[in-house]
Amino acid sequence: MSTNEHPPVPYLNPEFIKSQEARLLRIMAEYIEPNSRLKKFRIRDTIVFFGSARSLAPEVASVQLEAAEQQIKEAGSLTKELEDARTRAQQALKLARYYQDAMELSRRVTEWSKGLTGQHHFIICSGGSGGMMEAANRGASAARGKTIGFNIELPHEQDVNQYVSRELVFNFHYFFMRKFWFVYLAKALVVFPGGFGTMDEMFEVLTLIQTKKPRKSMPVILFGREFWDEVINFEALVRWGVVHRDDLDIFYKTDSVDDAFTYLRAKLESLYLTPQGLEQMKLT
Repeated sequence: MSTNEHPPVPYLNPEFIKSQEARLLRIMAEYIEPNSRLKKFRIRDTIVFFGSARSLAPEVASVQLEAAEQQIKEAGSLTKELEDARTRAQQALKLARYYQDAMELSRRVTEWSKGLTGQHHFIICSGGSGGMMEAANRGASAARGKTIGFNIELPHEQDVNQYVSRELVFNFHYFFMRKFWFVYLAKALVVFPGGFGTMDEMFEVLTLIQTKKPRKSMPVILFGREFWDEVINFEALVRWGVVHRDDLDIFYKTDSVDDAFTYLRAKLESLYLTPQGLEQMKLT
């Protein structure tokens, strides 16, 4: 470095900002920047959709199944490899039903929310990637509503789906900061079939509600009875005495978009759009 050169100020020094010593600054940035931008766009209330990033849109899953069937036809015999490919395609089409349901529920909630008077509108929020997250953003976009994507940096880059409002794409390094923003503005949570990530997010929210950490009330819907009843035996948790039966009232299971929408609308109106609900808003 020559005598006429100066090092950059610390907050403009990439080497320092990426260092272990600057971790607190990075964490603070993942709170301050989203907070500033959400306020700018007057986002106060969200409905969060969780679910598998691996789910395909029905039109894509149908094409894959047709291709698998065509391969079997052309082969003239059913090998194990071809049978496995067909089974995977059939399961993908079965899961794609929930993609369609997530998109429709998101669209209906957004249309209802856009018709509300006053300052409170419920904005659809997802993890911003593909699958069920894409479906949620896609439904809101179809209703011409704003929609949020809280994306996370992963070892293999995770693309943001095209349906997230461009001004409301957020990218996080820290999972716990992403989770904070999922919960902080959420007025309801809808959980579709998903894997480890979905389970992690869902159980964290259920734990927060169980322990009354959020002062607000937050309805939770588990969508897809067949999936949830097979994957998680909630009744066994009660039998073993590790949760109280009343804890199962934290969530509501359904298979119907109509039922989910009716439940959500009734809960949100009661909790947040009545005089008593407006007082509840002040606590969040």
